Amino acid sequence: MTYLENELIIISFYRFIKIKNKKTIKDLIDNYLRDKVIRGTILLSDEGINGSLSGKKNNILSTIKFIKQILKIKKISSNSNSIDFLPFNRLKVRIKKEIVSLGKGKISSIHNSKEYINPDVWNKLLKNKKTKIIDVRNQYEVEIGQFISSLNPTTDTFREFPSKIKKLKIKKSDSLAIYCTGGIRCEKASAYLKSQGYKKVYQLKGGILNYLNYFKKNKQNSFWNGECFVFDDRVTINSDLTKGKYSQCYGCRRPISKKDLKSKYYEKGVQCPHCYKFRTTSQKKRSKARQSQIEMSIKQGKSNTFSKISKI
Repeated sequence: MTYLENELIIISFYRFIKIKNKKTIKDLIDNYLRDKVIRGTILLSDEGINGSLSGKKNNILSTIKFIKQILKIKKISSNSNSIDFLPFNRLKVRIKKEIVSLGKGKISSIHNSKEYINPDVWNKLLKNKKTKIIDVRNQYEVEIGQFISSLNPTTDTFREFPSKIKKLKIKKSDSLAIYCTGGIRCEKASAYLKSQGYKKVYQLKGGILNYLNYFKKNKQNSFWNGECFVFDDRVTINSDLTKGKYSQCYGCRRPISKKDLKSKYYEKGVQCPHCYKFRTTSQKKRSKARQSQIEMSIKQGKSNTFSKISKI
């Protein structure tokens, strides 16, 4: 993909690789990014690295190059596209137990290249009635957009996938094709399914993001229906990879529609129809105080943590 020199871009990336010196790697990345206007999150664990970063093209690409150097790797799975603003409020580099949480301990995520399905071939699988298409994402993501022929395990969190997949009563001999947002959850899900005896497990290479980018670039009609939830302040993206029509509840972080915004249970920065029953009084009180501070800073013309950066 070609970008203008000063264009803002967002990149999501991951690599499953054994990392022993996590603290050292974290310090190196922190120091490298210290003076750069880059926002996003990088997670490090024993099993690898996972991140989403936004900023100016040259800064982002040089950061990815630096990460490859310190991890001593040549390849890293990634998706990127241009943006109008930095969809993250801050920069975080954290050490975690897993770079994507399935809660099943160590699972080998080494795959054969034949198991990855490119976007152009994926459409053929969608038409193949002998292949079961499985959406690895959570229920609230599926409600926003999906491949129509896919099965939905109805998970609230990815950690529920192992128990929920059993309820679909899929045969171990069936051909399975799984997909997620950017590919990383599919890596874990695929490895888990194989550990449980499923022999034919394929995954959409690069996930939905790569699929949408392919069909936008080639100006072809895709089989994707709806919008795609993304884990940043864009909330959702449409088939053109631009910000979608959904907003976000900063109480529960779920995407909310225009109808939700009109609900009597919606309070900006505090709650929405999906979480008003579950948020505690103390949680709502903290959210109200935060929202009050944000609105005050806006009135005073001051920047705040949630200010959007659209120019660098």
